[in-house]
Amino acid sequence: MALRGVSVRLLSRGPGLHVLRTWVSSAAQTEKGGRTQSQLAKSSRPEFDWQDPLVLEEQLTTDEILIRDTFRTYCQERLMPRILLANRNEVFHREIISEMGELGVLGPTIKGYGCAGVSSVAYGLLARELERVDSGYRSAMSVQSSLVMHPIYAYGSEEQRQKYLPQLAKGELLGCFGLTEPNSGSDPSSMETRAHYNSSNKSYTLNGTKTWITNSPMADLFVVWARCEDGCIRGFLLEKGMRGLSAPRIQGKFSLRASATGMIIMDGVEVPEENVLPGASSLGGPFGCLNNARYGIAWGVLGASEFCLHTARQYALDRMQFGVPLARNQLIQKKLADMLTEITLGLHACLQLGRLKDQDKAAPEMVSLLKRNNCGKALDIARQARDMLGGNGISDEYHVIRHAMNLEAVNTYEETGFHHIGQAGLELLTSDPPASASKSAGITGVSHCAQPDAFLSDLPVINLLHPFPNLLGDVDRLGLQCTCTSLLPPGELIHSTAAAETMTPTEPSPDPHPTPSSGSES
Repeated sequence: MALRGVSVRLLSRGPGLHVLRTWVSSAAQTEKGGRTQSQLAKSSRPEFDWQDPLVLEEQLTTDEILIRDTFRTYCQERLMPRILLANRNEVFHREIISEMGELGVLGPTIKGYGCAGVSSVAYGLLARELERVDSGYRSAMSVQSSLVMHPIYAYGSEEQRQKYLPQLAKGELLGCFGLTEPNSGSDPSSMETRAHYNSSNKSYTLNGTKTWITNSPMADLFVVWARCEDGCIRGFLLEKGMRGLSAPRIQGKFSLRASATGMIIMDGVEVPEENVLPGASSLGGPFGCLNNARYGIAWGVLGASEFCLHTARQYALDRMQFGVPLARNQLIQKKLADMLTEITLGLHACLQLGRLKDQDKAAPEMVSLLKRNNCGKALDIARQARDMLGGNGISDEYHVIRHAMNLEAVNTYEETGFHHIGQAGLELLTSDPPASASKSAGITGVSHCAQPDAFLSDLPVINLLHPFPNLLGDVDRLGLQCTCTSLLPPGELIHSTAAAETMTPTEPSPDPHPTPSSGSES
């Protein structure tokens, strides 16, 4: 298993790494000896890397970096060449799941049963790299890992774990998760799927319909939630080929076209009692699965955002208008700076949430905050990038429009931002802070919010046109204050006040479309 061998490979590289460090140290000393004192003083200033502004890399473990880099290579070399035609033709290649199984990235946080047992941060990094290629591919992996393997591991019997998890981890079985119904999306408590218990043969008969189900047309295993006669909502494991079970494909999607989406239709499907998940008897079961998936989504959408940022940045450097690169335009610089800001903050928030998750300290509201924030910001970034590419922005060969269409769906499924606002807002208003926190602050949440001047007056005033010094070019010596160097190669831009005055701004972006009201990946 690729990920399980990470530590062994790292240990075997010990002598080589020592030699490399020795060579690098020697080279650095030689370079230092040949430089003037002023050059050394100038170089002592901390460098800003626009590709990692707050140095996320230093917060990752060696294993996490190696896992990420290995999977990034696979995604860019094996998946990126397929995605253009897959999206055009609305095709999901089933062998991708098998390839991921060989790499060990399915159910990666599960310990045992053929799974890698890596950290939650490592799982987030995997989702980020996969969605850098396509949200549909990440959706397929998320469903397999968080919505199929997780409930079997968390709520299933030992027999169920032994039977299904190894095959799911290898990609030999493809799973799906059935919760959403035609008449119950954001309100799963109103589900109409029913499970009738047959005492004569110790089985359940399921009747109902699920819709918008990722992976269902190609699934071998169906994790379906139904209301039993005692009123409890329980999870059932249905297998492909059961009589009365069908999974028609939903055609004509404009989003997630490289992901197989369909329905689950159950017409008197008989399910043996041993296929009931014994550890789940309420909505807490499916909600626990969804929280796991939402965590991966929060990471994943940032990968799509990074792709859009990199594409827009390069386009702005290459595209000449009025005799200068688009990157000379301050409005373009502002958009790039805004994108970089949101991606950077989102990544570090995800890192913190992942560390808390591994310590069992991640509250559901934390996941809601990041799912809502990162999805909304990712959609904004994709729209801005599409706008910056002008007419080329609607060509699928640039990929940005595909990300924008995908993120429309990702922003909706696993609940829209409105519902996550409600989740976090309700907790904000109905629960008190820890006694130690309120005592040290000397205030309560309510009194603090009632007097905003106490803290708003101390906030710095920020010029939105000049969010960063040195983000796009060398510091302007002629008085033009919006510079932005680190996002662009040094020397590529020559700023002047006169040039700035002749720049033609880009066309304004259209108003954002209203966010859909409900939906789910399941």
